[in-house]
Amino acid sequence: MQSYAVKNIYKSTNKNKTLNLRVPGSKSITNRAMLIAALTNGECVLKGALFSDDSRYFLKCLSSLGIKTEADEIGSVIKITGCGGNIAVKNAKIYVGSAGTAARFLTAFLALSEGCFYLDASQQMRKRPMAALIKTLREMGAEIICENEEGFFPFKITKNAVFDKPASVDISDSSQFLSALLISSVLSDKDVSIDVVGSHGMSYINITSKMMSQFGVIAEKTDSGFFIKAGQAYKAQEYIIEADVSAACYFYAMSPILGISVVVENIFFSSMQGDMEFLKILEKMGCSLKQTEKGILINPPKGSHYNGITADMSSCSDQAITLAAVAVFADTPTVITGIGHIRYQESDRLAAIEKELSKMGIKCDKLKDGIKIYPSKPKPCTVETYDDHRMAMGFSLIGLRADGIVISNPLCCRKTFENYFDILDNVINECLS
Repeated sequence: MQSYAVKNIYKSTNKNKTLNLRVPGSKSITNRAMLIAALTNGECVLKGALFSDDSRYFLKCLSSLGIKTEADEIGSVIKITGCGGNIAVKNAKIYVGSAGTAARFLTAFLALSEGCFYLDASQQMRKRPMAALIKTLREMGAEIICENEEGFFPFKITKNAVFDKPASVDISDSSQFLSALLISSVLSDKDVSIDVVGSHGMSYINITSKMMSQFGVIAEKTDSGFFIKAGQAYKAQEYIIEADVSAACYFYAMSPILGISVVVENIFFSSMQGDMEFLKILEKMGCSLKQTEKGILINPPKGSHYNGITADMSSCSDQAITLAAVAVFADTPTVITGIGHIRYQESDRLAAIEKELSKMGIKCDKLKDGIKIYPSKPKPCTVETYDDHRMAMGFSLIGLRADGIVISNPLCCRKTFENYFDILDNVINECLS
């Protein structure tokens, strides 16, 4: 599928209909669970796991290190027999594809393990930041040789790092640098102290520390970062992965855009995922939220009109593109802040939002760490997705209420949500019934 022409269903949608949907397991939780499971000394059964390009690359990497893995994609189950911190294959070549989480997590894991490892990635991932994590690992004694550009993939780890003194990591570009160090801190036989520079993505750090605790390892919060006492170990277990709130947000965003009610199964207020903040943003725009037995129900603003807002999205930046789509149909401008770091994700997302909305005739003002969007009627446009799954999914929402919106390269969604457009087809049919 080279492109996907979105159908404008706004005027034809049955506004009395409540959409009931299911989404895959959480990407963030699946990835963390896989590495933690690999560090246990037993078999872990991960239920409700996400299967996507990213998670498949992660599993292949673990297998190539001699870690036993089994995948049941139909049942959404992953089994991993942990190595207890002792990797069987001491000399390996690892290819992480475009999986940013796997890239950062495995870099720390391998740098703190015994062996010599060569790590490479896709052209897209080769452009994404790694320098801050590499710098930290080098300060800890690792020898990391970048093959091409300094601070980027590919590189070779020829000498391993140790936590023999407090470490410091800058997370301005990615909170995954800190999560990577925290999860693999159990490889140290000494107490671990990690000082943190920056505050980006702390909602994801909270997921990391909570999951570590669920598997038996306590990462204590300190004034400057985290402390992990030596001698702790992850416990092998059966673990249930939450439904993906990030994926659910695309469907929740349809509520204000189309003026309908939406419930996503197994999404509850108790979720530990940071993108729950996006639901609060929709609430500020006039939607109402209610937890049901199935999941959270969101109802549209009264009268199908809503105002734009000013939103700091530093805790849910993956939904900046989604809010940009919602903002197009608001009655007043929307200001999105706290998202300067999204310039360095799968694409320069700030530039992509501005460029693609401008092609539709939507005025935008660039801000230092965000964007201001002035709503108006979108013009027909082919949306370039920049091989970025969130651009494809987020901007598809605009086409549900505007004519002539075509999404190029929709299959880039395979990275995290490979059947998104199939589900979107079902949603469109359901709305029209």
